[in-house]
Amino acid sequence: VGVSDLDKALDLWRDKLGFKVSASSEGDDSELAKLWSLKGNDIARQALIRCDNSDTGMLHLVQFNLPDQPVRKGADNFDLVPKNLDIYVNDLPKKVAELRAAGVDFRTATHSDIKAADGTHFREIHMPSHDHINVVLIEIVGEPHAYNQAGIAGVGPFVFTVPNVEIESEFFTSMFRVDKLHENIFLGSKIEKMIGLPAGTALKIFIMGRKGHDLGKLEIVEYQGANGDNLYPRAKPKALGILQMNYVVESSQLLKQRLHKANILVNEHPNVSTLLGTGDLISFSSPAGLKIEVYSRA
Repeated sequence: VGVSDLDKALDLWRDKLGFKVSASSEGDDSELAKLWSLKGNDIARQALIRCDNSDTGMLHLVQFNLPDQPVRKGADNFDLVPKNLDIYVNDLPKKVAELRAAGVDFRTATHSDIKAADGTHFREIHMPSHDHINVVLIEIVGEPHAYNQAGIAGVGPFVFTVPNVEIESEFFTSMFRVDKLHENIFLGSKIEKMIGLPAGTALKIFIMGRKGHDLGKLEIVEYQGANGDNLYPRAKPKALGILQMNYVVESSQLLKQRLHKANILVNEHPNVSTLLGTGDLISFSSPAGLKIEVYSRA
């Protein structure tokens, strides 16, 4: 996540939502700059944050010197872009009241209360955040999570919009062996008003992840009936906002074989050391254009 002011970002994530800083650095990072084809003084500060001791759903915050424009600046709701970070909370009305008292603004006066076609009951509210990032506080009614003292369970789904949810989900299933956990279609005037969509627009949503793992999921969204601009080319360092997704694995050998067999361009970077760890790294893009980096410890 590219940020213009790391202290401002940490005020939200650490001070208000209870995340912990597990690693940080000040000043230039020559290895990360080289990896991202940046100049030596483009990186100012960094922090790796997580909810308690979870090793999934972490955020890598990078403050750039003279950053580019935010990825989502001026974006419509249905544009193709890394879109939201969904944060699980255990009591949404209570948490919203606490955050409002602390000076946090929300996009709407009250939260939404929705029951999906598959029976999932959830409450959510959208919270505009630093660097045009949209943070969504979400409570899945009756679903237990491991919450911190602030009542937060970390980043659950990372939400991104795509032109074809079937193609994108097949990519993640075939390459990463993740499961399709939920599939839903939302439509009607209530959804259009809640999200701010043209009449007749529907949302087709797949939630991907590993069964039994609460955090670090993918929520892949296709807006049917609305043609959005492709903003993925904006999502590269030194832009602000959500830039990419990272995995850390024991070995990337089988993944590389699958990617090459699918004729997906893979960039290989040996012996890279960043806040996420040290090891070989490969980078590539999903069919929609989401950039993915995978660190291998082997």
